[in-house]
Amino acid sequence: MSHIDIRHDHSLPIKQARKAVEEVAKKLADRFDMDYAWDGDILNFNRSGVDGHIALGPKHLQVTAKLGFFLSALKGPIEQEIKRYLDERFS
Repeated sequence: MSHIDIRHDHSLPIKQARKAVEEVAKKLADRFDMDYAWDGDILNFNRSGVDGHIALGPKHLQVTAKLGFFLSALKGPIEQEIKRYLDERFS
């Protein structure tokens, strides 16, 4: 099992940051058939082979995920895709 742990700084007000995280989650849910739900300022997501969350703070966010056996081989491309989405929404 592989782990993804990405910390990304931002300067958005918390409401805008939450909206941006929601937009990213919707795109990923549509693209990868993923379920997600908010629990306070933490967006939990999962699907077969992936379990993780995005913790939203006032100055940064943290993306953490556990990848199952089959997706472990794609860890690098998955991390790049997450970073690209974060750069688009939070830079």
